[in-house]
Amino acid sequence: MADIKTRIGDNVKAAMRGKDKPRLAALRLILASFKQKEVDERIDLDDAKCIAILDKMAKQHRDSIDQFTKASRDDLVEQEQYELDIIEEFLPAQLSDDEINNIILAAIADTGAESIKDMGKIMGKLKGELQGRADMGKVSGIIKSHLKS
Repeated sequence: MADIKTRIGDNVKAAMRGKDKPRLAALRLILASFKQKEVDERIDLDDAKCIAILDKMAKQHRDSIDQFTKASRDDLVEQEQYELDIIEEFLPAQLSDDEINNIILAAIADTGAESIKDMGKIMGKLKGELQGRADMGKVSGIIKSHLKS
């Protein structure tokens, strides 16, 4: 069993003992996403796949927060932010902008990319390294800015 799944399971038990219903609901949502992936693909998740699922969930929550903020739904923003904070507990530490930029520059040099047409090569190389540690939309924007010049 994956380390992340074990940690989340332990947190579920702690939330049940502590009668922390909001946290328990958010953790169960994460476990349900893991189970859905395992059932759909008939696999056991390793930490890399768990991180990919958590990263996707975090992105969805950030998008929801943006939409709810625009609609002035502060109650829903608060709920989404709470769940996002719990999801982020299990993601690897986020990289700084300088670290991301250095990794991108190294990937561009390694792949010999010169134009936007080479974007797929770079993203393929970076996805495993940056998954869960950086917002891939932001990474994409940085790559584009380097390739235009």
